[in-house]
Amino acid sequence: SIKMDLLHTNGVLIIQHLQRDYRAYQDFLNFMSHVGDPRNIFSIYFPLWFQLNQVVGTKMIWVAVIGDWFNLIFKWILFGHRPYWWVQETMIYPNQSSPCLEQFPITCETGPGSPSGHAMGSSCVWYVMVTAALSYTVRWKDKSAVTLHRLTWSFLWSIFWIIQISVCISRVFIATHFPHQVVLGVFAGILVAEAFEHTPAIQTASLRMYIKTNLFLFIFALGFYLSLKLLDIDLLWSVPKAKKWCANPDWINIDTTPFAGLVRNLGALFGLGLGINSEMFITSCKGKNSCKISFRILCIAASLATLQLYNFVKIPTHTEYLFYILSFCKSAAMPLTVVALVPYCVHSLMRTTEKKLN
Repeated sequence: SIKMDLLHTNGVLIIQHLQRDYRAYQDFLNFMSHVGDPRNIFSIYFPLWFQLNQVVGTKMIWVAVIGDWFNLIFKWILFGHRPYWWVQETMIYPNQSSPCLEQFPITCETGPGSPSGHAMGSSCVWYVMVTAALSYTVRWKDKSAVTLHRLTWSFLWSIFWIIQISVCISRVFIATHFPHQVVLGVFAGILVAEAFEHTPAIQTASLRMYIKTNLFLFIFALGFYLSLKLLDIDLLWSVPKAKKWCANPDWINIDTTPFAGLVRNLGALFGLGLGINSEMFITSCKGKNSCKISFRILCIAASLATLQLYNFVKIPTHTEYLFYILSFCKSAAMPLTVVALVPYCVHSLMRTTEKKLN
């Protein structure tokens, strides 16, 4: 407890330093916080990589979902406080002279703070992307190619660490995480991603395997929650703290609650399994058009454009259970669109064009 208090007080000093001396970089830091948002994995990184390399795209979803699931379990176990409410409730500061930490519209996360989900999601997905990119250059044999591979290796890993450090600083700057929480998130994400480098079975998983995995993840998380609730341990203890100490009630979003993230990830994994095992995917992505650069470029552009439309679909939040159901459906629709619907439409369009030309 004493060590944790020391980590927290030192963390508050770092946050105060960042908010005081890095005010000019506020817009950039807020942007980097959005870059680390796990939801970008499904709407930006995944559609881009899946159309370029289906193996990498598939791995990316698995890593993101399993990583975020572990993040949820760790958060429930570690009971990590967030800075913006901890400074208001701790008894460390005398005479109620608690430090003043500025809050932002993206500060008021409602789940526990350790480890950081943004840092963990960012590190695991960027790890997958960097290792995938380097896998192409490692095959080069001649001396000049080996030198180029080493330069590429240094460049890509430098970019990786620059992004991770920027995401971590941004999360600390907005007072939603302590420094040790983002560091833990980065290395936990790398471990999850590295584990999937040695798990080739996900590439041939059947729809039944996707459903079984979804059920296991959901039942384990729900069972863990209910078991501790029977022991009078409330795993949603952080939600009332967030509502109490958030500077603006409008900044509290149900989408940041622990179960919202779980449902969103389970929906994405189910949608991926449904898409990969569909006839539309086999017809389009396994056909002769799949090797054409024009087909892939059209699929990338159409996927990114279509997924941006999902941002305009606002799920009602007045009923919590309805929100979770609709969130699951929306999350499942996104990878299904990327994997099956868009490629099938592009394939049909190209086939129609070819018939007209002939």
